Amino acid sequence: MAGWHSGLPSGESRTEQSRVCQGPKSHKLLLAPTVPLCYNYVMRSTRHVVEPKNGSGPGHFSDPPLFVLASLASGPKHGHAMIEDIASFCGVRLGPGTLYGAIARLEQQGWIEPLPAEDRRQPYRITGAGLRVLRAKLATLRQFTKAGLGRLEAR
Repeated sequence: MAGWHSGLPSGESRTEQSRVCQGPKSHKLLLAPTVPLCYNYVMRSTRHVVEPKNGSGPGHFSDPPLFVLASLASGPKHGHAMIEDIASFCGVRLGPGTLYGAIARLEQQGWIEPLPAEDRRQPYRITGAGLRVLRAKLATLRQFTKAGLGRLEAR
């Protein structure tokens, strides 16, 4: 493969930087804009939620692994069923890349596990360890929500 490099023309910010593939005979191919990793992790598949069409609104925060754990807490599901379930209970539609990235991390941590495939669909279920993690995370979020709402009410 030809050498990879990223160039940052003067005057551009780090988020405007683009990766360029330098091929034979100095042909350059723009591959994709580079943005901070945290933006890629959460925002790439929820951009339509984060950036409303009219440009107003507070945006949206998401944690795809938490959404997957919460979805699987009600029973085993395959990817598309998780996407639909997550969209119904929290209003975030995860893209396939975000969903399957979260699934891979959760499976690696032992918090979910695959079940036997059904046709072309791969169902997953939450493990006992995953349930403990979900309970702990939701308890923390409950405490955070209570404190945050209390502060808002005090204003």
